[in-house]
Amino acid sequence: MEQITAVGIFIVVLVAIISEKVHRTVAALGGAVLLITLGIMTLKDSVEAIDFNTIGVLLGMMLFVGVVKCSGLFEYLAIKSAKITKADPWRLMVAFIIITAVLSAFLDNVTTVLLVGPMTITICKMLDVELFPYLMTQILASNIGGTATLIGDPPNIMIGSVADLSFIDFIKMNGSVIIVVLIATIICFKVLYGSKLHVTEIARQKVMALDEGEAIKDIALFRKSLIMIGLVVLAFIMHSALHVESNTIALSAGFIMMLIGRQDIEEVVHSVEWTTILFFIFLFIIVGGMNHVGIISKLAEIIMDVTEGRMVMTMLILLWASAIISSILDNIPFVATMIPILMTMQANGIDVYPLWWSVSLGACLGGNGTLIGASANVVLSGIGSRNGCEITFARFFKIGFPMMLLSIVICTVYLLIIF
Repeated sequence: MEQITAVGIFIVVLVAIISEKVHRTVAALGGAVLLITLGIMTLKDSVEAIDFNTIGVLLGMMLFVGVVKCSGLFEYLAIKSAKITKADPWRLMVAFIIITAVLSAFLDNVTTVLLVGPMTITICKMLDVELFPYLMTQILASNIGGTATLIGDPPNIMIGSVADLSFIDFIKMNGSVIIVVLIATIICFKVLYGSKLHVTEIARQKVMALDEGEAIKDIALFRKSLIMIGLVVLAFIMHSALHVESNTIALSAGFIMMLIGRQDIEEVVHSVEWTTILFFIFLFIIVGGMNHVGIISKLAEIIMDVTEGRMVMTMLILLWASAIISSILDNIPFVATMIPILMTMQANGIDVYPLWWSVSLGACLGGNGTLIGASANVVLSGIGSRNGCEITFARFFKIGFPMMLLSIVICTVYLLIIF
């Protein structure tokens, strides 16, 4: 009975989010309260279900960006990027896609969109072009780029840890196919938006005439920000070797910037996307309820039963199941469930090496399927909403889900060739 109730609550919350008749944070709060009220989850279970590492990264980097943006760094980068691309809207989009993908390979996806998002919004307003295509491409690029490396996405960190896979292993196995996926994504967006992006000559000349140096509001803070960004990137790259959690790095970065930035703290705290933070907390509780009653475990076991130990079939089913499930559920509990199953298979003499890559590619790229598929999606959509660009569930799904399917098709061909 608890399983049916937990699934029912999840479906109701999902429908409420999709319908957009109720704000997603309110819908998630309602679902979390119901799980606790009905006794499916205790308060202790609910707290344990929250991924505080993700919440810490979100909060820390939002505070960090809240101080950094006071320096004028984002405006400076926006003007510089626009001038390098001659204020051409399509070339600018490609530049932002590549920048986002590369940064996401070495930074947490959320950190990347928090850094690149404000820059994109600034330049789009300057050029008076539609913001939605740019935000969508950055969301997809952040999840694609994050798939390429050991530290780019939490599922990869989890898999690398238990499977003893190195940073180089991920670059070799995931990196090559991710380049193909990224190129295919750029081509698709060229078809979708290439002919629709227009900038008036007046707007172009206006932007080209801007002096990026004048965009710097506080030169001392600007220099501090550049140094801190470099240190944060380095810390994220080395966090495994340093044995420091990514949330500790993010919160430390936020604290240091608030300390040395000398900005209005109330204004910085107000800039945090609190509705996004709360949405994730409640969503973790709802997904935790699904995990608590054994639904996610059952889904994983069904996959194993269907394949009957046939390696190629198992590999492809895991790839597609990971992608589909991760597009509607958080990929962290799903991967956490799959890991012990694959470890058990390995203990029984089965070569699970190909399966690790199936789960990695599927779980990470699956985040592009829906608005709630990955943290970066929700964060950047929240930033967009505050700047007059509503990225609804349906609007995201129309573009994100087909693009996600395309990436999984490419990965299917890749895995069949490799293994």
